Amino acid sequence: MLGAGGSAADAAIAASAVLTVTTPHMCGLGGDLFAMVHHRPGPPDVLNASGRAGSGADAERLRAEGHIVMPFRGDVRSAPVPGCVDGWCALHERHGRLPLADVLAPARRLAVDGFPAAPLLVAALPRLAGVEGCDELTTIRPPVGSRVLRPGVARMLAAVAEGGRAAFYGGEFGRALVAAGAGEYTEADLARPNADWVAALGVAVWGHDLWTVPPNSQGYLSLAGARIAELASGGGPWPDAADAAWPHLLVEAARLAGEHRPAELHEGADGVALLDDGRLRRAAERFDPQGLSGAAAPAAPGGTIYLCAVDAAGMGVSLIQSNADGFGSHVAVPGTGVLLHNRGMGFSLEPGHPAEYGPGRRPPHTLAPAVATRSDGSLRAVLGSMGGDSQPQIVLQLAARLLAGGEPAGEAIEGARFVLKAGDDGFSTWKGGRQTVRIEGHAPPGWAEGLRTRGHAVEEAGVDPAGFGHAHLIEVRDDGIRAGAADPRALSSAAVAAP
Repeated sequence: MLGAGGSAADAAIAASAVLTVTTPHMCGLGGDLFAMVHHRPGPPDVLNASGRAGSGADAERLRAEGHIVMPFRGDVRSAPVPGCVDGWCALHERHGRLPLADVLAPARRLAVDGFPAAPLLVAALPRLAGVEGCDELTTIRPPVGSRVLRPGVARMLAAVAEGGRAAFYGGEFGRALVAAGAGEYTEADLARPNADWVAALGVAVWGHDLWTVPPNSQGYLSLAGARIAELASGGGPWPDAADAAWPHLLVEAARLAGEHRPAELHEGADGVALLDDGRLRRAAERFDPQGLSGAAAPAAPGGTIYLCAVDAAGMGVSLIQSNADGFGSHVAVPGTGVLLHNRGMGFSLEPGHPAEYGPGRRPPHTLAPAVATRSDGSLRAVLGSMGGDSQPQIVLQLAARLLAGGEPAGEAIEGARFVLKAGDDGFSTWKGGRQTVRIEGHAPPGWAEGLRTRGHAVEEAGVDPAGFGHAHLIEVRDDGIRAGAADPRALSSAAVAAP
C-alpha cells in the first residue's frame, strides 16, 4: 500500500484485513479495533471502534441463571456488536488515500485463493472442536504450510469493499448476526456505528508526551505506570535494564498504576482524572526501592494482533485489533466464516457497578496502543502489543527502554520482559492474592535473585511464544530515519520498509 502511494492508514487497514483472514485465532471481522493516527504536530487522532452490547443485554437474567461473572465462551452474550469493520471504514474515510476496495484487495485474494497455515494457527485450531457454524475453520486440521481457504470471509470483505459499513452490518453478516443472537441484537443495534473519534489521553514523561486511547481502554495504566516510574526514580540516573532495580521499579509502577482498575475502568471513566499528577505523585511516594508497595497488579496473554505503520509524509498509525481471547466467544455467525469476540467478559455483573452489562454499553477493554511524541509535537514512535491484561506492562517496558533508556528499536523489542501473573488466563489479573512476576529465559542473570531479595514471588519462564506479548514499534529518529522492529516472540511477524 505504501509503495502504491497509500497512506500509513491505508497500509494499516490492509495489514489488519489480511490478518483477519490469516490469523483468525487472534483477530477477525467479529472483533474490535482501536487506532491512533499522528498526522500533524500535537496529539494523535484516536479511534475507538469497540462494540456495544446489544439491546437484549440483561444482567439480571444472567444473575438469575446463577452467573456471578460474564460468560467466557459458548454464549453470545459475551459478544458486543463487533467494531472492526466500523473502525476500518472510519479510519479510511478520514486518513485513507487509496480506494477502500484496493486496500482490502490483498485480504480478499488470500481468502479466495488461500494462504499457507502458520504454526500458531495450526496449534490453535483444535480449540474449536465442537464449535458449530464456521465450517471453513472447524472442519480443517491442516499441517503447517498447507493451503487454507476462507470463502465466507471473502464474501464479507467483498461486501465492505463494495458497500462500506452499510453492506456489512446491514447485509448478509448483519442478518446472520441478528438471527444468531436470538434477541441479543436488533437491526437498530447494527445500524448504529461503533467507531468514534475521541480525544487522546496523554502524559508528559521522560522528556516526551506519551499518548493512548482513553477509557473504556485500559491504556491509561501504561501512562500512569510511566509517570509513577519517572517520579519514583527521584530524578536520579535511570537504572540499567540489566540491573534488578529496573524490573523492580517498573513492576511496582505497574502495580501502583493498576491498583484500583476493577472499580475505576469503565466507558464513562474520566481518563484525565485518572492521570492527575497529584494522584500519581502519591502513588510514587509509596515506592520502596528495596521492597514491595503492597499494591495489586496485572497478568498475561490473549487473542489480539498489534501493528504499526509510518509513511513518507510522516503519518504514523498505531493499530490494535482483537478477538479478546483466542477465537473469542467460540460463537460463529453461520455462513459468514466469522467468529464473534468475547470482549463482553469485561462487563461486571455486580448490580450498580459502572461497568455493569447492559444495552448499548461498551465493556472495559484491554486494548492499549500507544504513540510517543517529542516536546515539539513531532512523532517519536508508534508502539503496542497484544497481551490481554499485561498490555500496559509491556508498553510501559517498551517506553522505558526507548524513551528513558535510549535503546534503539531492535534492542527495545528484543529486551527481556516481565509480566505479572494472577490467574489461569490473560484476563484473570484482578482476582487478588499474591502476584507472581514471570520473567523471560533471556532476562539478565541478576533479575530473578534481585527481585526475590526485594520480596517478589518470581517464576523464571522457559520458551513461551505467547506469554510475553507480541510487541512492535517504529521510531522516527532525530535524523528522520525510520527504525522499526517486529517481535520475534510472535514466530510469524515482519518489519518491512517500502521502496
